[in-house]
Amino acid sequence: MTEHFDAIVVGGGPAGLMAAGACAARGKKVALLEKNRQLGRKLRITGKGRCNVTNHCTWQEAASAAVRGQRFLQGAMAQFGPEDTMDFFESLGVPLKTERGRRVFPQSDSAHDIADALAGFAQAQGVRVLQEEATGLLIEGGRVTGVKTAQGVYRAQGVVLCCGGASYPGTGSDGKGYRLAQAAGHTLAEIGPSLVPLVEQGGWCSRLMGLSLRNCGVKVTERGKKKPVYEDFGELLFTHFGLSGPTVLSASAYLRPMEPGRYTVHIDLKPALDEAQLDARLLRELEAHKNQFFANSLGELLPKKLIPVMIERSGIAPETRCHSITKAQRRGLLALLKDFTVEIKGTRPIVEAIVTAGGVSLKEVDPRTMQSKLCPGLFIAGEMLDCDAPTGGYNLQIAFATGHLAGQNVGGE
Repeated sequence: MTEHFDAIVVGGGPAGLMAAGACAARGKKVALLEKNRQLGRKLRITGKGRCNVTNHCTWQEAASAAVRGQRFLQGAMAQFGPEDTMDFFESLGVPLKTERGRRVFPQSDSAHDIADALAGFAQAQGVRVLQEEATGLLIEGGRVTGVKTAQGVYRAQGVVLCCGGASYPGTGSDGKGYRLAQAAGHTLAEIGPSLVPLVEQGGWCSRLMGLSLRNCGVKVTERGKKKPVYEDFGELLFTHFGLSGPTVLSASAYLRPMEPGRYTVHIDLKPALDEAQLDARLLRELEAHKNQFFANSLGELLPKKLIPVMIERSGIAPETRCHSITKAQRRGLLALLKDFTVEIKGTRPIVEAIVTAGGVSLKEVDPRTMQSKLCPGLFIAGEMLDCDAPTGGYNLQIAFATGHLAGQNVGGE
């Protein structure tokens, strides 16, 4: 016997749980298909297990923060913006806090509290959770009428695809949802990693592996262009393969298309000092160590691990006495301190990315409802869409906003 629903939501992540709960709250009969035993599996590991729920900003700022899909997201954000997200979770008994960069976290620092609250919300509205994997869409007369699983067919007036992207496949976000969308006629913008560490072209970073810079300036330039692709200030981590850390992860969202040598990361090691102030500081350090070797003069200026690399890149012989360093050499050292460059070869694999760039073309989805323009009855929300943003809670906000909008419109009046 085939079971009928008003709406079927495929995927039990942040967008899917929000869509299912919002739809059921309208009095609709809703089924949620989730192949994992646990709902919100990827959500539970976001933000290193702390879950950066949203960003405490206006809905306009949240939409504008997107790297791709700014205009598309305006309608969803206007209806369910960051303030709505915060009110939503606090109404479910999850107190929140705002940290540096307006990043919002649960006070408990536990992503499980967010995932449990969202799952509890959906189930409290009467959503029926089925631990099954969607293997295909039922399309009749050019319209979606249900979902196929290994156990059978479920019919519905509308279906919402919230299957996530292709990052962290172990959590179920394995890219299979894209094939369901393609079967309904949708095209995909190229899939790639976003919020992902960068791989260097060279060997400087491997020598600095494990070194974390807490307060540095980060700028990324593109070959042949004067305007920086990205600029930020904050934490950066050197790894055996290249660069990571919050500033680098956010920068990666803007580095498309990626190819070896196309982008260069510029690190300002002394962002609190302008060139004149830094030059005065260098003069003081060199004077204080005037009879010592240059190799022994930088301990007050730089982390120990960075000193051998800086000496080599400065071109100043390590055994040079500080009083012998010329003005030109000092100016070269100053330039290096303000602009330590790392050439980028590429990114780490998509399985290591926090989110997926690319996805279902936004031209094929109605931003007022999240319904497909190609296949009536089909709705698409969350990471499956070709929209993503830097770190800071913006990507989860996109999931909540688009999921909520889909839930408000799927399943008929």
